[in-house]
Amino acid sequence: MTRHIATIGFGEAAQAFATGWGRAVSQHVAAFDAKIADAAAAAPILAAADRLGVRLCKDRAEALATAGHVFSLVTADKAVAAAEQAARALRPRALWLDCNSCAPDSKRRAAEIVAAAGGVYVDVAVMAPVHPRLHRTPLLISGPGAEAAEPFLAGLGMTARRLDGRVGSASAVKMIRSVMIKGLEALTAECFLAAERAGVAAEVMGSLTASNPEMDWPTRGAYNLERMMQHGLRRAAEMREVVVTLDGLGLPSALTGAVADWHDRIGAMGLAGKDGDLDERVAMILTRL
Repeated sequence: MTRHIATIGFGEAAQAFATGWGRAVSQHVAAFDAKIADAAAAAPILAAADRLGVRLCKDRAEALATAGHVFSLVTADKAVAAAEQAARALRPRALWLDCNSCAPDSKRRAAEIVAAAGGVYVDVAVMAPVHPRLHRTPLLISGPGAEAAEPFLAGLGMTARRLDGRVGSASAVKMIRSVMIKGLEALTAECFLAAERAGVAAEVMGSLTASNPEMDWPTRGAYNLERMMQHGLRRAAEMREVVVTLDGLGLPSALTGAVADWHDRIGAMGLAGKDGDLDERVAMILTRL
């Protein structure tokens, strides 16, 4: 089982999974990441692969050559392309575990490509940040390969719950949940940035606390802004897939589109890794705005 694993994409999620699996497993993992073509972007990927014992490959074909189980861990906007680019090298009956945060329609397109190539598709939704739980981050799985994937993932110590055999079930849960989670993050930014610029931050905070005393607004606000500063660009791509999801359901998506724009704007500020409480994060963002 452990000798035939590949990852397409070797960013934060793939590295977190490999860390959790431990070197006994990760030394049998082959990975490909398109960023290795860029010398500057390649350096941290190469360092992580070396640290974890993962074999970083020069191309997809090398990574997939002996893989019976493939984790697709790219950005949401690259998920269908990742399936297309891997199709020629995919082994017959290989499980394609599509862990990307995509709309159900995007997952269904990828599933058709994988099936045509002779692979077996698994719709995987990663339901929480991969840190601190690493490979034990909760997963939802569905699609034609879900039944086979369940014991495989359990064997790796991963936490997966099978929904059904339909492609799109797992991803629909993730996408619709993101309306709330990432929408609240964008509302946090819009509210507290406006309050600070208007000179009424303390009064707004006091009113929010009086209305919802169960919420630790300063702590939650700082966390929400940190998520946008650290992962805004990736989360914006995901929210555009949420727009596709809502459009596919025949529902308005303008609010979610605006949420994507907020994540994009803050994610592009270059504030990843910056520390601080709510007030300090608000100040950093306002300075860049």
